[in-house]
Amino acid sequence: MSTPDPAPPSLSSQPAVHEPAPAGLLRRHGADLLAGLSVAGVLLPEAVAYAAIAGVEPLHALIAALVGLCIYPLLGSSRFAIVAPTSSAAAVFASAVAIGGPAMGYALVGLTGLMFIVASVLRAGYLGAFISRPVLRGFAWALAVTIVIKQLPHMAGVAAHGSLPLPLLWHWLHESALWHQASLALGFGALALWLTLRQVAQRWVFVPPSLLVLGLGIALSGGLGLGDQGVKLVGDIDWQGLGWQWPELRTEQWLRAAEIAPALLLILFAESWGSVRSLALQHGHTVRANRELMALGAANLVSGLVQGLPVGAGFSAAMASHSAGGRSQWAGVGAALALALLLWLARPWLALMPVPVLAAVVTAILSHNLWPKALIATLRLGSDAWLALVAGAGVLWFGVLFGMLLAVALSLLLALRRFAQPLVSELGLLPGTRDYLDCERHPETRVQAGILVMRPEEPLFFANAEQVFSLVRQRAGQRQAQVVVLSLEMSDDFDTTVMESLAEFTAGLNQSGVGLLLARVKDKPREALLRQGLADGRQGHPTLYWSVDDAMKAAQRLLQKNG
Repeated sequence: MSTPDPAPPSLSSQPAVHEPAPAGLLRRHGADLLAGLSVAGVLLPEAVAYAAIAGVEPLHALIAALVGLCIYPLLGSSRFAIVAPTSSAAAVFASAVAIGGPAMGYALVGLTGLMFIVASVLRAGYLGAFISRPVLRGFAWALAVTIVIKQLPHMAGVAAHGSLPLPLLWHWLHESALWHQASLALGFGALALWLTLRQVAQRWVFVPPSLLVLGLGIALSGGLGLGDQGVKLVGDIDWQGLGWQWPELRTEQWLRAAEIAPALLLILFAESWGSVRSLALQHGHTVRANRELMALGAANLVSGLVQGLPVGAGFSAAMASHSAGGRSQWAGVGAALALALLLWLARPWLALMPVPVLAAVVTAILSHNLWPKALIATLRLGSDAWLALVAGAGVLWFGVLFGMLLAVALSLLLALRRFAQPLVSELGLLPGTRDYLDCERHPETRVQAGILVMRPEEPLFFANAEQVFSLVRQRAGQRQAQVVVLSLEMSDDFDTTVMESLAEFTAGLNQSGVGLLLARVKDKPREALLRQGLADGRQGHPTLYWSVDDAMKAAQRLLQKNG
């Protein structure tokens, strides 16, 4: 008998053919890596400018940008954040340099990084929730306007006066006679070219207009000798070795740096969280505040160790990445690679780059944000939308830090005012059900004589507890109630003030011959009341019930007993 030929191997038994890892990586993230080229083109001039603000060599800003770009993708939660030096943080760094020299500035960066990490460990990211969406939209718009205004002197070839946007704009217009005509033509010509290329490049995704404009600027500078005509160039970047150590400072200098570090932390967190959440809201993504704190902390700690400037998630670089097609953290990795290669291989070309062209590219990237479409839409919603105007006006008038802090402070005050108001509703039974609803909103509800059912509409805490209990006691006197049922479903926990105020409230009702029953008390405050012996139903203490209906039935029995 002949042996049958072996069956051909099935498709499932064939070894899988995997795409090489580098090829797969490039295919999946090619657009992000290419967007990193545009980001590098934006970060380079910004780093040079921020180093001048900080009073150090450009190398210290560039090394900080490389640190932020490499560390943030490992720890951060935003797809669009680009972590690099920022202008406001550089100004705080400069104040430390003025006091104790560059070493104190690097110590400040390291201490700020440690504070970020401690805040992340303590899970203090909830602080970001107090920055409302109207504040974010007003902040984002005003920050875009601020960055554009700061580019105008560079495009006109004149020195910038001050750091606040509105005074800077006034000085720029007032000194129109000093504008350098060649720089002006080059800057606004580059801006017009970018806007034109933007419309054309929508068909050619792999040709970012920023790269084309910057490349043409370098070519014109080398071919026409723009530097000899008075156009400011980036110039040679002096690359020197950097140390990896804590700065050597006296104790009083460390203490002084520790005093400034909280201000720097607030600036970086306000700017970073504003830009991160603004972009996340546009695309429906989720960002985690505690991870952002950890990522910013690690980046600033390492930056301080290698003598770099403070870093944060800047708005202009993030918008450059987004506009160039970056949709993941690989855009930051691509920017780091491009920036490192530029510093290594293209330093002679980078030295020829005209500053007006760089300023024009930054302006063009943010141009579509100048029309406050989102801000206007927010104002139509009413309610707390006026905070958007406060945030925008504050940034334009007082600068990024104080404008943002003003808006955040107003948000906090409004939240405290809302929680601290003694807002209490009287409840009545909806006929045909066992549901108790607000009598004022539902006139069809019924109340029973001698029994008062009240519900605080905000969580009880130290700022409103005494006022709430006082209002309930006053209402009980007006209604001549013999039993008070207090529904506490809005409260997740009781602090010390609430516990003591509740004991005093109970004692006051007992002296007036009024009984107190507590309904819908959640587990945590229930356990606290039982542990303190404040709700055992004996010695005048209130009894706890899971529902208002159960408490109401107990109140009716108590009313019949006393009657």
